[in-house]
Amino acid sequence: MSVGLIALLDDIAALAKLAAASLDDIAGQAAKAGAKAAGVVIDDAAVTPRYVTGFSAARELPIIGKIALGSLKNKLLILLPAALVLSLVAPQAITPLLMIGGLYLCYEGVEKVYGLVMPHAAHAHEAALEATSLDPRSIEDEKVAGAIKTDFILSAEIMAITLGAVPSGGMVTQAIILAVVGMGITAAVYGGVALIVKADDLGLMLARVRTASSMGAVLRSIGRGLVTGMPYFLKVLGIVGTAAMIWVGGGIIVHGLETYGAGGLAHLIHDAGEATAHAVPVLPSVLRWIVEAAGAGIVGIVIGLIAIPLAGYVVSPTWRYIKSLLPRHRKEAPADGKK
Repeated sequence: MSVGLIALLDDIAALAKLAAASLDDIAGQAAKAGAKAAGVVIDDAAVTPRYVTGFSAARELPIIGKIALGSLKNKLLILLPAALVLSLVAPQAITPLLMIGGLYLCYEGVEKVYGLVMPHAAHAHEAALEATSLDPRSIEDEKVAGAIKTDFILSAEIMAITLGAVPSGGMVTQAIILAVVGMGITAAVYGGVALIVKADDLGLMLARVRTASSMGAVLRSIGRGLVTGMPYFLKVLGIVGTAAMIWVGGGIIVHGLETYGAGGLAHLIHDAGEATAHAVPVLPSVLRWIVEAAGAGIVGIVIGLIAIPLAGYVVSPTWRYIKSLLPRHRKEAPADGKK
């Protein structure tokens, strides 16, 4: 019996070692997959702060919390199962779905630029799409819904990159890695966004430090710098976020076309980046990235400019017509026949 017990303990120890090795392997794969999705993560972090600008300080963290919760639901409840199912039964559907998401990002980003360049025409476009509510609660809800919708597209790209970086293996392992990456990225992005939008409050607190020491003077200087600089930083971040939507969307579509054999644009952008890197030997990798991002951005702008009138004159009227056919949108006549 003692021999059998020792053998059982040996088996348990071997299983424990195997489990530990598996966990280490999962952690390593998750880290590698998350690193490959870093570009989209940065775009996500740059896009989000613009959705909380214009609200009182007391509403900033609750709004970020709502968006973060929606992002987590997007990743874990919708995108993770969808990615696993699609990779199993219809892997060929992943690319066109991502391209549709890229089209939306191009539209959303170019629409923001359109609003800055031609505000009256952009307002008319928005009014044609949907009536604008003036209720502050509705405005907040619309901002949150818009942020979650944009996050869905970026999260889909993150999950797709992660799935592509995970070696083919068991579905459980893939699911765990996707979940780890999804939760880690959500915490990193929205934790960072919370720090960014509350930095001015921290600056105000530091500026009010009354300590007479040299350290107090340093803290007050840092606080004044934060209070003065954060509005400008948020404006720059908003510009970066809008640009990120356009170049990420354009890049998704360019790579999607390449997947289907139409690689002319992808090769042109890549060759332009390589030529610039060879012509200017200073920081060649950075220059290559800038040129390739600019190329994807140009594609994104063109696609967005095409998408804006299509949304206003085709998609929106079609959607309104479909909604009018639904029973809950029909106006029922009064029972007595009176108006």
